[in-house]
Amino acid sequence: MRKTLALSLTLAAGLMGLAPPAHAASPDHPRPGRLDVLFVGAHPDDESFNLSTYGQWHEKAHVRTGVLTITRGEGGGNAVGTEEGPALGLLREGEERAAVAKAGISDIHYLDKVDFYYTVSDKLTRDIWDHDSTLAKVVRLVRETRPKVITTMTPSPIPSQHGNHQEAGRLAVEAYYLAADPKAFPEQLTKEHLRPWRAARLLHQEHLVKAGTGPSCETTFTPTDPSADVYGVWDGRASASGKTWAQIETEAARLYASQGWAHNPDPPSDPNKIGCDYFTLVDSRVPFTRGNHDPLAALEGATYPAKGGLPLGTEFSLTTSRFGVAHGEPFTVTAHASTPGRVALSLPAGWTATGTGTLQHGTAAFTVTPAGKAGRVRLGATLTTAHGTGTTGRAVEVEPAVTGRQQPLPRVSDFDAWAAATGVPQLSDRVKRVLTLASGGSRQVRVDLANTTKEAQKGTVALNLPKGFAADAASKAYTLAAGTTGSVTFTVRNTDASLPTANQGGTGGDYDYTITTTSSGAPDVANAALELVPATTIPHAAKEPTVDGKDSAAEYPGPTLNLSRLWEGTACESAADCSATGKVTWYDDALYVLVHVTDDKQGSVLDPADCKRHWRTDSVEIALDPQGDAENTSTTFKTGILPTTTAGSPCFERDADNHQGPGAQTAPGMKVASVVDKPYTGYTVETKIPLADVPAAVDPARLGLDIFIYDSDTIDKTGQTRIGWSTWGGVQGDPYRWGLATLPGYTPPPGRPTTAPPPVISKTAALSVNSPQSILQAARIGVPLAAGPAAPRTDTARVTGRPTVAGGAVTFRLRATGPGTAYAYVWNGKILGSAKVNVTGAGTSTVTIPGATGTLTVAFDAQAGGTASTAVPLR
Repeated sequence: MRKTLALSLTLAAGLMGLAPPAHAASPDHPRPGRLDVLFVGAHPDDESFNLSTYGQWHEKAHVRTGVLTITRGEGGGNAVGTEEGPALGLLREGEERAAVAKAGISDIHYLDKVDFYYTVSDKLTRDIWDHDSTLAKVVRLVRETRPKVITTMTPSPIPSQHGNHQEAGRLAVEAYYLAADPKAFPEQLTKEHLRPWRAARLLHQEHLVKAGTGPSCETTFTPTDPSADVYGVWDGRASASGKTWAQIETEAARLYASQGWAHNPDPPSDPNKIGCDYFTLVDSRVPFTRGNHDPLAALEGATYPAKGGLPLGTEFSLTTSRFGVAHGEPFTVTAHASTPGRVALSLPAGWTATGTGTLQHGTAAFTVTPAGKAGRVRLGATLTTAHGTGTTGRAVEVEPAVTGRQQPLPRVSDFDAWAAATGVPQLSDRVKRVLTLASGGSRQVRVDLANTTKEAQKGTVALNLPKGFAADAASKAYTLAAGTTGSVTFTVRNTDASLPTANQGGTGGDYDYTITTTSSGAPDVANAALELVPATTIPHAAKEPTVDGKDSAAEYPGPTLNLSRLWEGTACESAADCSATGKVTWYDDALYVLVHVTDDKQGSVLDPADCKRHWRTDSVEIALDPQGDAENTSTTFKTGILPTTTAGSPCFERDADNHQGPGAQTAPGMKVASVVDKPYTGYTVETKIPLADVPAAVDPARLGLDIFIYDSDTIDKTGQTRIGWSTWGGVQGDPYRWGLATLPGYTPPPGRPTTAPPPVISKTAALSVNSPQSILQAARIGVPLAAGPAAPRTDTARVTGRPTVAGGAVTFRLRATGPGTAYAYVWNGKILGSAKVNVTGAGTSTVTIPGATGTLTVAFDAQAGGTASTAVPLR
């Protein structure tokens, strides 16, 4: 039964103000740079959907939150100008600083990693960011800022979850543990004189929650995993200004104008129609109360004392010898505490434990024997000391004798392996096992088996498929030695090709089914799903089509593709509002695609020089996976086509694929033509794509193909609707969900590679030494730029004396103790002047740069490594 503490506190506050718990500690005043909460995200705006929570914590409990943003978002769109790359990154930094200030956040730390493009792949992100060097930065920042609580993004590959977001979550989880480990990155301790830091709690954003709206959303939600500790914070609560925090969050989001958010709609005016932010507890080193639904509950034991009277800072937690446990098989539960006392366990009915519970050298061990049915359960513990009591908990999973699971997607397998290796196995198995299947086609479905017992097992595996699907056998037998793994494989066919495909099929695109595995114990029943993707045959053209933007007779002999299915955004009001069809054929060694779009309002017409980020306005995207097996889009071909520009002609580029960039450079043989209706009712785009421009040889039996239409009805460089052929949320980054095509009669030229080369991805990131705002912050709080080390005393530089202002310029002296590069700016909300100074050795330099008002900011990048920052107000 859930506790009523949070509800009573909320009622006492009239459902409007956020009351701190009765035992909240008085706010302290740490030195600049120290934090209570650190949010770890990937891009500017990643914190935006939880900003109301951070604002509430700050306003009512003086909680100091900071933000770690790994990139500056230079790979995103730009709805306010033509800046891209580092210039766009610095623009987005300014937006983020202005936005988070509305929640009382002043410190944002950027790691200077590149934002390359939207991908659903953590692996690609890990490679581009160089995981180990990025992790060192995150650990260093945790040790520098010493947050009591770390919050981050969901690290698991839930559908459409950006790979950059997944990696941000993984980095935060790893840093939580490694920052406390003196053996991790020891040079930070020995050379930089930092100290290990044990953050008290770790949480990630939670999206898999069933919940309503209004103040009860803090108490009546249903998490996907009942063993997890999940916290809700209602956005409808009123701030001191009288506005709801949802409204403040919306106003902050509108400051991200470059991302097309300037006109985001207001939240509901009725607070009862406003929902909650949710956070899942990943780990806690401090006691906390299960079922605490106070808005500050996620911070319990970290920023204020936990219920029971234990002093703030007391540690109490549980660990287990393994996460997966078996009925009747003992395992070890160890309690850890930083104060003497006695521990008592709280176990599910029928479970037994032996152990005195007396803490010795900070630990107390129990031998626990599970009982009951399979599934996740939570173990609880209570610590009793001379100073008070405290509670904690830990989840384990009771496993059946033999488990049977549908084979995972590579990204899911990778995540589950990471979760186990990192010590957070409870985060695994949260993503539904899905596989795609061509409409009317067949595929092999492997069921992975694991014997969790100490005895040999045998039994059967059966797929309980939905109507319209059939397997090659009703069941298949297996035999497994004790503690081993194995598999059985079925051939599954879609026997009813009339079933809806893509996100129109099944439930949200999933045709759900179950897998039943028998053994000596109770049967294991696991959930899984099949997803139908559309399929087509691309015929050979009798003669080469003329690329002129016209659907001429007999040019495209194949079927017409329906491109009108919604996958993101606002649904089309009618076919006249937005709809599309497509035709595809091949001739010689090229693919020809013709797309006709019906559209009632034309979006922004961009300059040819701005032919990029095509999703900002009316456009067509064509995606090709040459071997039909890509894990992410870095081995594919994707092109975005604008039907017209201010020059009156179409343009194209490649985006988020094996070689992103201007079309003429990345697909030199590609041709594009278009006809835009006058008066405007839509447009037709036609293109020739030489298959030599595709990163690998096309498999004529399995070409991954998708076509997307981006519809904009405004002239603010923002799109409203996305439709296409094979459609799911985030599908542009999910090649396994693209449709499948065959090319009868086509044979790729001999010698053409069947594997793609390494992707060509820009790695030019916006740098903190080029950001006056980051330099100002580093000078103010003493935390070095980009979570790097401080410049050594023997190789540093600073502004000495008082700068002089004359004739619209400022002159200052820079005193250096060693070689490096100085980056100087005059900043008054914009850059008035700048200079880059190469320092060859110790000495004093005199530097003059334009600008007479604001602040002189100087970053010194030492040749020996590390930075030093100075900021001097100009008078």
